Amino acid sequence: MHTTILKGNLIHTPTPDHFVCIEQGYLVAEGNKICGIYRELPQKYHSCPVMDYGDALIIPGLCDMHVHAPQFVYRGLGLDLQLMDWLDRYAFPTEARFADPEYARIYYEAFADAMAKNGTTRAVIFGTLHVPATELLMEILEKKKICAYAGKINMDTLSPDFLCETPQQSLADTERWILDTKDRFRYVHPAITPRFIPTCSSEVLEGLGELAEKYHLPIHSHISEDLGEMEVVRGRYPEYDNDGDVYDSFHLLTGQTVMAHFIYPTDHELQLIRERGVTIAHCPQSNGNVAAGIPPIRRMLDLGIKVGLGSDIAGGFSLCIFRAMAEAVYLSKLNWLQSGKKEAFLTVPEAFYLGTMGGGQFFGKVGCFEPGYELDALVIDDRSLGTPADRLTLEERIERVIHLADDRNIIGRFVCGEKA
Repeated sequence: MHTTILKGNLIHTPTPDHFVCIEQGYLVAEGNKICGIYRELPQKYHSCPVMDYGDALIIPGLCDMHVHAPQFVYRGLGLDLQLMDWLDRYAFPTEARFADPEYARIYYEAFADAMAKNGTTRAVIFGTLHVPATELLMEILEKKKICAYAGKINMDTLSPDFLCETPQQSLADTERWILDTKDRFRYVHPAITPRFIPTCSSEVLEGLGELAEKYHLPIHSHISEDLGEMEVVRGRYPEYDNDGDVYDSFHLLTGQTVMAHFIYPTDHELQLIRERGVTIAHCPQSNGNVAAGIPPIRRMLDLGIKVGLGSDIAGGFSLCIFRAMAEAVYLSKLNWLQSGKKEAFLTVPEAFYLGTMGGGQFFGKVGCFEPGYELDALVIDDRSLGTPADRLTLEERIERVIHLADDRNIIGRFVCGEKA
């Protein structure tokens, strides 16, 4: 078993209330598991090579809990539209082009390269409804060493004719894809992925719940994101007054479920999400861009709901989870004002926690440098972000990284104990 030792300024958030900082510390892992962080290297490791990164910052890898791989094609476009108009103009026509594997290869290679450059080590990803393209996406993510749950989308109703399955085809293709991919890769695994309730019939939602249970798979979708979407759901399922109960009726809310957005939850829905152990992917950039709204993240955290961050490309225009951290704080301040200054806004350590531990827990023991956790780490050279006269604390340096850094500041990336 190989030993990995990183030396530098170690920063992580085992809990959301504050940063833990070790100046010029040692991070030691055996295989892919962290043994500990030390101010002085223990004697038994003195003969092991040390990767000394000098004054650089070493932080946990970043987790993107909701991203649409095919939408990388048109990131930065149509962000003056509302959600449903934006889907019709950009999302659906572009996704239809992924029926062509060569087209898919070009953009999925670019997507995976951009994710790696931006420091994403773990992700939960939408593909399209096309099985060959989704398998290609998984192969490319594996090659780039991005740990991910990737999903073949299911859409059999309220969808354009050029991007719509029959219920039988949707479920049969999904099961075949699961069998082809569930044991093929080390880093990448399948996730059940209904696009959202409006584009899936009851037959498909029921079948997907059965497949998730049969193959013990995670589930990834959208919940309570847009008032127009929610009206469609209420019309189809008048016996329920929220998206959560609809998903739950089809056994799609479990401790292995990621639901994106959750902007308009009812009190009952908040309790349901907590009881089922669902992880919410908060996507602040896209919430504003497509004029969806501001989710009550503080209420979710106070209730003990698990929350991570998502880029939501291409509702969001940046794959950088540092941007999601900064914008989570920003959006929470707007919510604080909107609530009459009653719902406290997020702190910087809390936002950092959401982008590392908050998402990482979905993958197991991932997201911090505590013993027993998997070694996912980034090395950050922040010298370009300040001036030689600066005398910042490590807490101030990581705050500046969150607001100012980009892929050019990332000089090292480790995934599952291996340098990538």
